[in-house]
Amino acid sequence: MKDRLRIQEIYRSIQGESSWAGWPCTFIRLTGCHLRCSYCDSTDAFYEGNWLSLDEIVSRTIELQATLVEITGGEPLLQPECGPLAQRLLDQQFTVLCETSGALPINRLPDGVIRIMDLKCPGSGESHRNDWNNIALLSSRDEVKFVIGDRNDFDWAVSTIEQYDLAQRCHLLISPVFGQLDPQLLVHWLLEVRLPARFQIQMHKYVWPPDTRGV
Repeated sequence: MKDRLRIQEIYRSIQGESSWAGWPCTFIRLTGCHLRCSYCDSTDAFYEGNWLSLDEIVSRTIELQATLVEITGGEPLLQPECGPLAQRLLDQQFTVLCETSGALPINRLPDGVIRIMDLKCPGSGESHRNDWNNIALLSSRDEVKFVIGDRNDFDWAVSTIEQYDLAQRCHLLISPVFGQLDPQLLVHWLLEVRLPARFQIQMHKYVWPPDTRGV
């Protein structure tokens, strides 16, 4: 629908991941995803949601009074109006992040948006969906995230970073699958190979119970 998006939720919290972790942030979670990652923690966003106009979304975001905004999902780039929404938020002087799977072209977003691209490791079951053309579209402001479930995922991430020279293109994030991989073990691997990446955990899951909505 033109000038409308299906939205699962809009809420203010702290940013729990990325190099922006810890900052107050308004999250705009879009409905729908064509991936089914093995560790997905946002399955409610597959189908839940209401249609809102761009005006309604921007107005609600302004009311929540956080200068940092993240558009997320689901997979937000599935909805054609995601790009126009991002531009409207930029026009309101928000710092705009968009977390995307990397399975769709990231140039659907306007310049000025900080893209956080979640390249899918083999353990996700969706690594065949990665759109490798996106690598050339990354800027030095963007971030690439690898969610690691086991040593095979980690070795794959190391190989991918080296193959595409990602450390010279953008910021790199490495995080464990919550409840599956011991964070301490992942830190040991990261230090062992001297990987030029930022270790992160999903901070919000340590502040609130993991299944809490709207945080």
